[in-house]
Amino acid sequence: MTTKITTKKVKLLLAILTIIILVVMAIAGKRENTNKRFLSVATASTGGTYYPMGVGLANIWSNHLKQENIQVTGQSSAGSIENIDLLQKDEAQLAILQSLIAVEAYQGVRNFENRPYQDLRSISVLWPNVEHFVLLNEKIKDGTLNDIANTRFSVGPQASGTEQSTLIILKGVNLSKQNIQPEYLGYGDTVSAMRDGRLDGGALPAGVPASAVTDMYASGVPARILNVTDEQLAAINAIANSWFRFVIKPETYPRQEQSIQTIAQPNILMTTREIDEKTIYELTKVMFENQKEVHQIHSSAKYILPENALKGVSVPLHLGAYRYYREIGLDIPDYLTPPELKIAQ
Repeated sequence: MTTKITTKKVKLLLAILTIIILVVMAIAGKRENTNKRFLSVATASTGGTYYPMGVGLANIWSNHLKQENIQVTGQSSAGSIENIDLLQKDEAQLAILQSLIAVEAYQGVRNFENRPYQDLRSISVLWPNVEHFVLLNEKIKDGTLNDIANTRFSVGPQASGTEQSTLIILKGVNLSKQNIQPEYLGYGDTVSAMRDGRLDGGALPAGVPASAVTDMYASGVPARILNVTDEQLAAINAIANSWFRFVIKPETYPRQEQSIQTIAQPNILMTTREIDEKTIYELTKVMFENQKEVHQIHSSAKYILPENALKGVSVPLHLGAYRYYREIGLDIPDYLTPPELKIAQ
């Protein structure tokens, strides 16, 4: 009888001990979760380069900053315009932006007329955003942007950087939405619509090679990338001085035998003034001191080098990035000095 009572007491004590352990573990887990810093990097649609680049960088940051309790995730979006909105609402703490859109937002011009977002801060150039204006062969006349006139053409998702930059480029060659039948599709959907005969072409700006463009060539869609002439480039930059000459080498894409004379603008990793200096310093340092991993994300990621970090950047740096670049001896133009640092001095 005594043995049975003792056994019951032991079982009861074990059950109570188990409950206590589970409660302690739950509290410890909650405390650890509370201490963890969750960051999101806003990208664009999944068929371009923004999304794989953002997700790849997020994974590297999360792996290398576990001890700092920093976890980063990549999120898809409509692109640069929406990314500004996500930053302002703190629904993203990092974002990849076209240089054009970053400058517009910071200065409060064009798409952001009278709405300057001066808390915006730069971290680094990531890669050149190469313009891929693709068009069905049957619509091609001189093989340049002029051929877009009178076609069913996707200008990119609404509220995306693709749409905004495409409209400026079209304006540079005396075209507008009134001269085309505009569609507002993502990259993969653009190629699918061309394959099905529902669309003549579209704008697919991305790092080289762009997966949607590779798919277009590899799957036998009878289309190709249009050239941009020197005169067209000059006219486009007269509207918004953001682009430079870029040559897509032969065989970059399947069945692409000739080089393509196109244009590009920088894609920049951005954040806001509200994110603390230490966090951005650590993110910048990890990105540049783990180059082998970073360059494996995408072929375009090979452009992520300290010597390229400030090429084409016009919006001031975040304090954390500024501190890292000073440490490695990078020459920083005065106009990129964080405004808050100038005030402190």
